[in-house]
Amino acid sequence: MGSQNLLGPADPATSLRLSQEAPGFLRNNAISNGRFPSFLKSENMGDWIAHEQHLLACLRTGDDKSAHIFLDRLTARFGPSNERVMGLRGLYQEAVAEDGKALEGVLHEYDEILEKQPANVPILKRRIALLRSMSRISDAISALVEFVEAFPTDAEAWCELADLYQSQGMSSQAIFCVEEALLIAPNAWNLHALLGELQYIAAISTHADSEEDQQRLLVNSFRQFCRSVELCDDYLRGFYGIKVTSSYLLDHYLQKPDNKSGKGNDKSLSKDVVERLNILATKKLTDAVEKRQLDIQGPGPGQSELAAVQELLKHH
Repeated sequence: MGSQNLLGPADPATSLRLSQEAPGFLRNNAISNGRFPSFLKSENMGDWIAHEQHLLACLRTGDDKSAHIFLDRLTARFGPSNERVMGLRGLYQEAVAEDGKALEGVLHEYDEILEKQPANVPILKRRIALLRSMSRISDAISALVEFVEAFPTDAEAWCELADLYQSQGMSSQAIFCVEEALLIAPNAWNLHALLGELQYIAAISTHADSEEDQQRLLVNSFRQFCRSVELCDDYLRGFYGIKVTSSYLLDHYLQKPDNKSGKGNDKSLSKDVVERLNILATKKLTDAVEKRQLDIQGPGPGQSELAAVQELLKHH
């Protein structure tokens, strides 16, 4: 019934589209004379993935009535004890909860389920997501640490843990988590860029213990962004990162003359290479701005990235 995840819903535009389609989808597959439509007996998983996608979209857009119908159909097909169905039912209960007390009740139900089924992955993930939404960050971190210890090959969980650590200013822990995720998905260009972002943030913040530590983080960040565009040659976020990190390196480190202590320059990084990649990133970003200005009208996916790139190009 689809992959497991912590938060479920897709991007806002997709959610809105699916939610708008939901009433028609339900009418076209209506139940009549007390019987389910024939396709509900089908083993075509695409039908059920569509039901789940519509359910999640309806929850995100506030159409609880349609979401309940989709949930009932999934329950009828797979049974209330199906782990995925249990997770979706929990998500529905969270969405319709009216106050904090109701959410505490949902959390209690999760705990009861896990007492009997400690390896119920959808419920484990829903519980973590609920703890985070209730601003119980330390509890969510503790639960996620236990989760990745039990399921160390779940890259998504490592990334969620990284995000929680970063939200608490724990950059080194966040970096470690993304590195673990990359061991699982080494060709995921978005994870290379995410690692680059975390290393850059750590470098320019007070987390860098020394100038050498800052330079090391910046160089590693630069290399991670380069790897992300090597894997995906039109990855805008990757080129943005190359532009930022290369500019910082050129301004603060690679322009420095050698000194007796050996500080200031990374001997393994060529100034010429960094300059050429800075120029390439600038060209790629400029081209992306021009293209997207023609393609995108009004607010929508890509607009925030476009604005960030335009702002970067103004100052570099």
